[in-house]
Amino acid sequence: MPKRDREATRARLLEAARLRFAREGYDATSVRDIAGDAGVDATLIFRYFGSKKGLFDEATADIPQDLLEGPQEELVARMLRTVVFADWATYGGEHPLVAMLRSSAHEDTRQRIRQEVCDTYVRALEDLAQGEDTQLRAELLSAWLVGIGILRSVVATPALAGAAAADLAPYVETVASGLLGRPMSGTAEDPSAERRAPGVSEG
Repeated sequence: MPKRDREATRARLLEAARLRFAREGYDATSVRDIAGDAGVDATLIFRYFGSKKGLFDEATADIPQDLLEGPQEELVARMLRTVVFADWATYGGEHPLVAMLRSSAHEDTRQRIRQEVCDTYVRALEDLAQGEDTQLRAELLSAWLVGIGILRSVVATPALAGAAAADLAPYVETVASGLLGRPMSGTAEDPSAERRAPGVSEG
C-alpha cells in the first residue's frame, strides 16, 4: 500500500476511534466497530497501532499545549473555553477527557486522567493560588470545571447546554477569585482573533 494511502487509512481509523471512544467508551467499542466506521479491515488497527489500547492512547492524546499562554488572571477562563466551549468536533463535540472518563473503569486510563488533570490543570491553578491549602483549592476548582463540562456535554442539563461562555463569565470570575484568593477574570482573549488582525495600529 502506498505511503499516502497508509497515512489516509491511519487518519480515518483515528477519526473513527475518537468518535466511538468519546460516545461509547473503551469497553463498549470494538475494533470491528472502528474499522467498519473507517471502511477498512480490522486487522489494519493492529498493523498501525499494535492493539486496541494503542489506538485508544493515540486517539485521546490531543491535549492543548498552549493552555498556560496568556495573562494569568485569564487562566481559569481559558480552561473553561478549552474544556467546555472549544470545537472538539473530531471527538463528537466533547473534550478528549470525556472519552477517557467514559473508559475510567481501567486503571491505566484512570492514571492517564489523573496525570492529565493534575499535571495540566491542578498544577497550573495551584501555582496561582495564594494563601493556605493551595492544592485543595486548586483541586476544588478543577472539579468544578470538569463538572461543568460533564453536565453540559454528557448529561446535557438544559441551562448549561444552552449557555454561552459569556453567560458563565461572572460566575467563573466569582468562583475562581474566591478559591484562588486573588482577582481572576471570567473571560479570556481569543488568540485566533489576534492572528486575524495583525499589525493594527493604535492610531
